[in-house]
Amino acid sequence: MFITGKKLIAAHVAFLLLVVFLVSAGAGGKKTIVGSGDPESGCPVVALKNNDFFPALLKAVDEARDEIFISIFSFRAGVHKRSYPDRILAHLGRAVKRGVNVQVVLENTEKTSDKLGAQNRKTKKLLEEQGVVVYLDSPKKTTHTKLIVIDQRLVILGSHNWTQSALKYNNEISLLVESQELAREARDYILTIVKEAK
Repeated sequence: MFITGKKLIAAHVAFLLLVVFLVSAGAGGKKTIVGSGDPESGCPVVALKNNDFFPALLKAVDEARDEIFISIFSFRAGVHKRSYPDRILAHLGRAVKRGVNVQVVLENTEKTSDKLGAQNRKTKKLLEEQGVVVYLDSPKKTTHTKLIVIDQRLVILGSHNWTQSALKYNNEISLLVESQELAREARDYILTIVKEAK
């Protein structure tokens, strides 16, 4: 049976969720090689537990050379310049200045009274001031993703929203995966969300 498109993404996500349990059981944030179906190969995976995520994300953003694609449910920038979300915003701005193509998709509730929608619209404005290309998703769907694709080779996927609570205090876990195949699939998935938004 041949699997394509959304089913393949769902299969990858299910696989990654399984990996979370396997890696978190014994890796302690260390790089683990997880088989990709081919006994001769595997993809490096790092479990980013709780506040391990923030420095790993900044390092990945700072090392990006070509592009950074992001789809995030909640990005709460504009609180104060030392907050974790505002520091991510600054690093994304520096990436743009280095010539990196940075594109972000944010959840759009389209309700002016909704706190999440207002927060993401504020972040959109701040990102655009840094030269980042920003899309609000289609209000017909909730985009609950927390997904980053860097240079079509690195994927960060998990539970971390970009709020001070999620990045500094909550119990959260995400995976950093080096896989060109998964990166292409995840990038295409983000572009599908962008297309739906137009």
